[in-house]
Amino acid sequence: MQLRYVFSELGQGLRRNASMHLAVILTLFVSLTLVGLGVLFHLQADRAAAHWGSQLQIQVALCTAEDSNPACTGEVTEAQRDAVTTVIDDNPEAAGWDLETKEEAFEKVKELYGAEKFEGENAVLTVDDMPQSLWVELEDPEEFQGIVSAVRGLDGVAGVRDMRRYIEPIIGSINMLLWVSVATAAFLVLAALLLVANTIRLAAFARRKEIGIMRLVGASTLYIALPFLLEALVTAVLGVLLATGALAAFMYFGIEKRGQDTLQFIPWIGMEHYAVAVAIVAVLGPLLTVLPTLVLTRKYLKV
Repeated sequence: MQLRYVFSELGQGLRRNASMHLAVILTLFVSLTLVGLGVLFHLQADRAAAHWGSQLQIQVALCTAEDSNPACTGEVTEAQRDAVTTVIDDNPEAAGWDLETKEEAFEKVKELYGAEKFEGENAVLTVDDMPQSLWVELEDPEEFQGIVSAVRGLDGVAGVRDMRRYIEPIIGSINMLLWVSVATAAFLVLAALLLVANTIRLAAFARRKEIGIMRLVGASTLYIALPFLLEALVTAVLGVLLATGALAAFMYFGIEKRGQDTLQFIPWIGMEHYAVAVAIVAVLGPLLTVLPTLVLTRKYLKV
């Protein structure tokens, strides 16, 4: 196989259909960016739910040693905690529960407000200041009054916190952005596929004489199709790079510079979540161009 010929055909193909390739790159850029944003919004909603509880969870805060609640006489004992969990287990509105330890609660606070505020002699809070909590999973998000009444007032219970009414608008907004991004991306992905198909058809038509000669001299299908596949790969790589840059700009200007400064009570996504979005976009981009090219070249290269 003469690679020199393949790369020569690749260069000619990119120049010959420059406007079509540019349209594919731009469509891929926008659609992949929206897909990446959808992934980031989904991860943001999951992160918020993990911190505040999901739409099916309420929090039962247990007493600490220095609790300001007059109902608390000291740190909750193991017997008191067992009594509370027994009440939860027996309540039909509860599907289950998870214990959040003091250490886990402290890590959440450190993650949200920055670890430096909780270190050294002048730490704002310590592990001992944090309460243990029971996160109660509800069978039905609308049926919770019974379980709240059952555990409120029990020995060792500082209070029952239902954060859902506060976080519901936030998570609802995030989910709305998620679905808008996914729906728009789906239309643009379809447009990108149509553009790829049209580009291959035009390229195959422009090279029909060369392809016919190559067929006559016994060139393999892979050898003939390789320039088309490389063109698809080049457009995919450029689309992915542009989308990666756009997602990085969103993380920097949207999350780090604006979101974290103005809404400090929200646990924001970080670079590890950005890496997940980039990985998905990097896989999806080549799939959207190379796979259609593989299928369509079998059709259009039958000269």
